[in-house]
Amino acid sequence: MLRRRIRLLVAATITYNAVEAIVAITAGTVASSIALIGFGLDSVIEISSAAAVAWQFAGPDHERRERTALRVIAWSFFALAGYVTVEALRTLVGGHEPERSEVGIVLVAVSVVVMPFLSWAQRRAGRELGSASAVADSKQTLVCTYLSAAVLTGLVLNAALGWWWADPLVALGLAAVAVREGREALRGRTCCPPVRPADEDGCGCAGGGCDS
Repeated sequence: MLRRRIRLLVAATITYNAVEAIVAITAGTVASSIALIGFGLDSVIEISSAAAVAWQFAGPDHERRERTALRVIAWSFFALAGYVTVEALRTLVGGHEPERSEVGIVLVAVSVVVMPFLSWAQRRAGRELGSASAVADSKQTLVCTYLSAAVLTGLVLNAALGWWWADPLVALGLAAVAVREGREALRGRTCCPPVRPADEDGCGCAGGGCDS
């Protein structure tokens, strides 16, 4: 049942993020918003992360595939951080002002509401199964929640007050968080045993894995 639940959560994550990525990247390109484009790219990376977890649990021995899945998730974070950093700095140095994006504001506001619930469900299932990669994927979804809130702030400040520099600054903050989460994924351990239903503290893998 746990593996089936994780597969369903993965499918929901991929579907939602596919729509989110298309809308965000399109709206971000139209408005020249690096924060919104970065948000869309994060959705693409979320899809790759979820796909890595799906691949892991598609085989009979998912524990053997754990490390590869974690590496895919980690390097997805690093790729996002690199792109967003370069583009955000180019925007700040060039003084290019992004336009307002009402579509982007609505999209990101919806994500602020949806993503926390999806992340919680992923993390709970991953901890119960003792899967570090599933928990890492839930962290990526949680990062998307933080990103949503930050991007929403930047978009609103730009639209309401004309603070164009808030957009690339938010993007740089996203890059810093992405690097941190990528490092955590690389350090993720696969030694976590499945947690008992009554164990609210998660797995007992000290220093890493499911509970880090």
